[in-house]
Amino acid sequence: MPVPATELPVIGWREWVLFPDLHLSPLQAKIDTGARTSALHASDIEIAESPSGRVVRFLFHPFHRHPEIAEPAEAPLVSVRIIRSSSGHAEERPVIQTALQLGAWLWPIELTLTPRPEMGFRLLLGREAIRGRFLVDPGHSYLLSKRPRRISRRSRPEEPTPR
Repeated sequence: MPVPATELPVIGWREWVLFPDLHLSPLQAKIDTGARTSALHASDIEIAESPSGRVVRFLFHPFHRHPEIAEPAEAPLVSVRIIRSSSGHAEERPVIQTALQLGAWLWPIELTLTPRPEMGFRLLLGREAIRGRFLVDPGHSYLLSKRPRRISRRSRPEEPTPR
């Protein structure tokens, strides 16, 4: 049963998020209700076979001003899709599913991987990822999140529960 809009938590137009399963640095997400799918900036994207199936290996660049800093990541491949940008340009992108943590909330989202070095935000969080979970206040930032600490590759955070 859908939650009434008056009971949904409110997020700002940008929020800090974590990808605990990918063990990446915390990053600022731009909440983009105009985009259907979420997109993460990645380079050296490679689809490979592993004993457990097809995977995507890539480098994540957490800092816009320091593109030389890269963190390796790997995730199971969900699919490869054609994504059309707002300018009409179509691009084939790998899609992964991973857990996203925003404040006290943790849920699985689908994420496309694409090189977007010119963009200031390393993650666009599209409407499919937030639909039915949050309302967006475009006049504010960081309503549910503060800059999180980096997640160690050796430890995983406990799963938070919603307030």
